[in-house]
Amino acid sequence: MSASRVLKWVAGALEAILAIPFFGGALIISLYWTPLAVMLALHIITLVLTKQVKGASRGSVLGIITSCIGWIPVVGMIMHILSAIFLMIDAATPDPAPEKEAA
Repeated sequence: MSASRVLKWVAGALEAILAIPFFGGALIISLYWTPLAVMLALHIITLVLTKQVKGASRGSVLGIITSCIGWIPVVGMIMHILSAIFLMIDAATPDPAPEKEAA
């Protein structure tokens, strides 16, 4: 399993935790929105690694958007749910096989 797929699983699980009503919001607010900044960095790293292996990147892109607008109460919860779902779907999908170079 590639590093990008592992990071998608981790990011998807963390997004699912942040999507829990009241708990996720309380966690974000109590830590002064730091989880959103940490998740933004995680999604960017995951996106870069995913692009290197030419994998599916829609979950990471959605996660970046979520990290940017996640401070809006109800919208943030919905976006965290969607990000978690798409990240886990992308993580479950195998990366394409590397192309062999012609000699």
